[in-house]
Amino acid sequence: MTAESAETEDTGYLIAPADWPGDAASLRAIRDAVFVRELGISPDLEWDGLDPDCAHLLAYDMDGNPIGTARMQADGHIGRMAVLPEWRGVGGALLLMLIELAAAHNLDEVYLDAQTQAAGFYHLHGFIASGDEFEAAGIPHIRMTRFTTDP
Repeated sequence: MTAESAETEDTGYLIAPADWPGDAASLRAIRDAVFVRELGISPDLEWDGLDPDCAHLLAYDMDGNPIGTARMQADGHIGRMAVLPEWRGVGGALLLMLIELAAAHNLDEVYLDAQTQAAGFYHLHGFIASGDEFEAAGIPHIRMTRFTTDP
């Protein structure tokens, strides 16, 4: 899967497709900072071996420093969205770009396992909770889905 770059000069960041082998160091640095150090998730859980088969996005500040990332599996499972604390507003743009990418690949629906405390953020972007709350990596989560286009 590929995606177009999206520059947002008014907000001071750029989002571009990332290549796992070539961008792994940047992707790892952001996810380590957010998931491992900030949230206390075990590196054994964070590094699940799925990255080589996923589409990745990287967000950069205007100086070229990586500030956020997200990935999507071929079946439309969005995950590993991580944005450095001072750039948390970038998350919505990463999410929308992955939804557009899914639509471009004829996926009718995308889904994710949202941390329950972040479910409101995903709801604002059109995701609807489905199923019961569950625990993953010691954190409460809820499955959420969204159509890639208006039904």
